[in-house]
Amino acid sequence: MDVILKQDVERLGAKNDIVTVKTGYARNYLIPQGFAIAATDSARKVVTETIRQQSHKALKALEDAKAVAEKMAGVSVKIGAKAGESGKIFGSVNNIQVAEALAAAGYEVERKNIDLGTDTIRDLGSYTAKVKLHKEVVAEIAFEVVAE
Repeated sequence: MDVILKQDVERLGAKNDIVTVKTGYARNYLIPQGFAIAATDSARKVVTETIRQQSHKALKALEDAKAVAEKMAGVSVKIGAKAGESGKIFGSVNNIQVAEALAAAGYEVERKNIDLGTDTIRDLGSYTAKVKLHKEVVAEIAFEVVAE
């Protein structure tokens, strides 16, 4: 059975995708939970029109994200942390502190879109983080953890 996804479904597809699934899965789970609708001819026409209208907005968002990524390429922020004499930090630095440092530098980024690579940073030094600005645009920023 063909269904049109109303939202992203993990390991199945993205919003507005037309996917083929087993009839029971569609009727008993996807459609009652509101994840999908049946792919009738009229529903297909509505989805193609919606995709056509959203493509212009998506292209503009992609261009804006690329412009922000170019600006962020040269940015280096400093994060202050309490540290001992050996260079170990009391606690750790995570994506919340990186997001606050970027906000202070003039870039509003949600903390969930910042990937530090490692789980925690517990030493002073220079690091890089990946910032997901768009699903196709990822910017790398350099940050330095310094003792307060």
